[in-house]
Amino acid sequence: MLVKKFKVTINAPIVLGFVFVCAISLIIGTLTQGMSTEALFMTYHSSLKNPMTYLRFFTHVFGHEGMSHFIGNTIYILLLGPLLEEKYGSSCLIKVILVTAFITGIVNYIFFPQIALCGASGVVFAFIVLSSFTGFKNGEIPLTFILVVILFLGQQIYEGIALHDNVSQITHIIGGAIGGFVGYFFNRK
Repeated sequence: MLVKKFKVTINAPIVLGFVFVCAISLIIGTLTQGMSTEALFMTYHSSLKNPMTYLRFFTHVFGHEGMSHFIGNTIYILLLGPLLEEKYGSSCLIKVILVTAFITGIVNYIFFPQIALCGASGVVFAFIVLSSFTGFKNGEIPLTFILVVILFLGQQIYEGIALHDNVSQITHIIGGAIGGFVGYFFNRK
């Protein structure tokens, strides 16, 4: 009987690195009782003279308010990220993460000055919409993309109007729009 050996491979370095940084920030945040999360991994309306304000426009996607918040985002990132990293490449995924972080950070800073923002849900929704483009062919729009956009936008608009919770639906919508733009741009050829 032949026994085949398996080895563990790093199949998506950007996705795994992103999740690793999120996990480390959660651990440090827990150990500091949220002080490090507030200082490094949360964006909020602070002085533009403070250099940390600009850093937090990007780093807020690494912070999570607790284990369930972290797990909820991480599951989607680990599920969708490797497929996207394989299809579009590591540099594209880095750009999606950075652009999503920056735009959601700026929008939150300008339009929601009283709300602090942390978490990777904007990145998650960028990945969700971007993944619906994997079947995109010249001159065709996948029905899965149409359904994802309709259901996704409908849910986020409804929840933004009807619910008053700690969820930033605008971040989800922006992330989804970025995923849609990137998916269209890279698949239009």
